[in-house]
Amino acid sequence: MPLKIIEKRLQKLADKKTAETLQKFFKTGPGEYGEGDVFLGIRVPELRKLAKKYQDIPTEAAIELLISPIHEKRLLALFIIIHKYNQGNPNKKKEIYELYLKNSRHVNSWDLVDASAAHIVGTFLMNKSKAPLYRLAASNNLWQRRIAIIATFTFIKNGQFSETLKISKLLLADQEDLIHKAVGWMLREVGKRDMPTSEAFLKEHYRVMPRTMLRYAIEKFPEPHRQKYLKGEI
Repeated sequence: MPLKIIEKRLQKLADKKTAETLQKFFKTGPGEYGEGDVFLGIRVPELRKLAKKYQDIPTEAAIELLISPIHEKRLLALFIIIHKYNQGNPNKKKEIYELYLKNSRHVNSWDLVDASAAHIVGTFLMNKSKAPLYRLAASNNLWQRRIAIIATFTFIKNGQFSETLKISKLLLADQEDLIHKAVGWMLREVGKRDMPTSEAFLKEHYRVMPRTMLRYAIEKFPEPHRQKYLKGEI
């Protein structure tokens, strides 16, 4: 019953023009990273409101939304699952973490990863073995590799940078632009909190970094210093 109500609500919020814009923005054409993804045309704030309203639906119902071919259903599912994780006891948190990883093939766009990986994977692994992150980082699946690096945002926010740097190093040779951007973003976040640590990593690796990764990492540097990195003068 809750799923039918949610379906009707989503259909009411759908907007064809917005959907067309989102299809282009998320590169859903042949050969693009989001090939075949389907959009209803619903903005994120509306999905967050729905997630808050329906956060008490059964976890199984949320997973049913997550395996949908429709992008907004998957994002809504992730917002609901995050609510459930935050409110759950340790056993519930473990269950949700495991369900998330089991269904990670459906967390298959950069916005889906960025909205959820740190909140679930990063938070769960905060005081546990980080071995699962290294398995994800070694995956052939683009989105699992992005989950690995974005999950470390939780550690960064807690002043712990070593896992971010180790996983960044593993991903230096990655061929995907969406990984370059994610790694650069996390390195930038390290730099905001600890510039010496960020610079030590960059000085060692910036010459072999993909250009996009470097640009993201040094985006907030003072312009003269940023230019030295770009020109290879460090």
